[in-house]
Amino acid sequence: MKGQQTVSGDDDASNATTSPAAADAQAGRADVLGEIRRQRIGKVAQLRELGIDPYPPDAVARISIASARELADGEPATIAGRIMLLRPMGNLTFGKLHDESGEMQFMISRRELAGDHVPGYKALTKLLDIGDFVAIEGCRLRTKTGEFSVGARKVTILTKSLRPLPDKHSGLANEEALLRRRYLDILLHREIQEMIYAKARFWRSMRAFLEDHDFTEVQTPALEFTTGGADARPFIAHHNYLDTEVCLRISMGELWQKRLLVGGLERTFEIGRQFRNENQSREHLNDYDQMEFYWAYADHESGMRLVEELFRHVISETFGTLAFTLHRNGREYQVDLGTGWARYDYYETISQILGFDVQSASTDKLIATIDGLGIVVERHGLNRARAMDALWKHCRRSLAGPGFLINEPLEVSPLAKGRPDRPGIVERFHVIVAGSELGNGYSELNDPLEQARRFEEQRQMRAAGDVEAQMPDPEFVEALEYGMPPACGFGLSERVFAFFMDKSVRECQIFPLLRPLERGGDPA
Repeated sequence: MKGQQTVSGDDDASNATTSPAAADAQAGRADVLGEIRRQRIGKVAQLRELGIDPYPPDAVARISIASARELADGEPATIAGRIMLLRPMGNLTFGKLHDESGEMQFMISRRELAGDHVPGYKALTKLLDIGDFVAIEGCRLRTKTGEFSVGARKVTILTKSLRPLPDKHSGLANEEALLRRRYLDILLHREIQEMIYAKARFWRSMRAFLEDHDFTEVQTPALEFTTGGADARPFIAHHNYLDTEVCLRISMGELWQKRLLVGGLERTFEIGRQFRNENQSREHLNDYDQMEFYWAYADHESGMRLVEELFRHVISETFGTLAFTLHRNGREYQVDLGTGWARYDYYETISQILGFDVQSASTDKLIATIDGLGIVVERHGLNRARAMDALWKHCRRSLAGPGFLINEPLEVSPLAKGRPDRPGIVERFHVIVAGSELGNGYSELNDPLEQARRFEEQRQMRAAGDVEAQMPDPEFVEALEYGMPPACGFGLSERVFAFFMDKSVRECQIFPLLRPLERGGDPA
């Protein structure tokens, strides 16, 4: 159920071509890099000749730089980290050391360095480079300019770097280079490290919220014979031991978690990785983190109340506010999760924006409207449900939210329970923020005969060319025949975090999947 939406097109930065001038510049950088690397490999050899291991295995008894800054002048301190700046000045060398907690100046003085120090001051300063990891043992002091520092009595090389760090502002020239060498992006830009911490708070606060509401965390299979729970194309691989094809899951165990409801559990959730073999862009990824919960004896209305509370809790815990200025779809949206959440009726909203009754319109009329608006869609297997979905995605851009899309058609919701008072409409809802869907839930269908009928419809759609239609799962239908209580399910992905960071989802993944470089290629 519940996850990212499929898009057409590919705006991966790695598609960009390289001009002849840029290629020449890359070749020049490669020559310079090669020479620096050769020099540093020579320094590794010199260290070994001096009896110094440039990659020692010993643990380092040190305190964080943040803690060292809190010490009084004169107190002993050992800090360790990466050299970010190195400035020899005769008998005194100044440097900047970086660890996860921050940066701090250190000073190496010929006079203060221990007399039996190996190597001595002159050799040491020649063998050190920016990028090396070192431990600085000495005393906390403050310079004449008032800067917190550690005066070295002993310097231990922990890791000798072979490649120079790029310039913070111009060394990595484009987004692809930053993402491909993300470790350098994190090192050079503190805000990326802070984003990683924020993302950890996002998932931690979500887990805590659900556990506080008596949900039990579960783990369901990532390899399946039949994918279920979403309209998406799976990754398929051959399982050697079983000698059969398997799929990586496209939902967070929807059909498995509902089996748990059959088995007697009443509130379950899972947070994990799921995979979709579809187009890739700044907003849509092939592997990403997802959360789904399933709640017995609840319906879509109680689900919406809980989800609204969930969003407010998680976003407040992660960002410290509920009010945001967000930029999506070439527009600016003012969004305040603390206000009342709107309700957007599916057919009414589309009809109001397009100016005609889409529910009664023919499929040809819907497709003609798509063409007139210039909406890019996959033409193979295009049917009424897919055409309606494409028009909805176009129309939702005008909705700032926060709110819920409600009263969606049965054709696009094969696992949702129908509304008894409105044939063809299901008890489904989507979270709407800044013109996009940031979560999907519904009253779960628990009628096994109706589920079997809908699976057959999906099978026919797949046979007609709709590769995103759901695969029938007769074993799941069998489980439903034993009886599943009424329930509400809901899911959201890490796109929620990216939206409130006001960044692309690709930027907010620590290591997004990128096109492989040609051998010897340089992404910068």
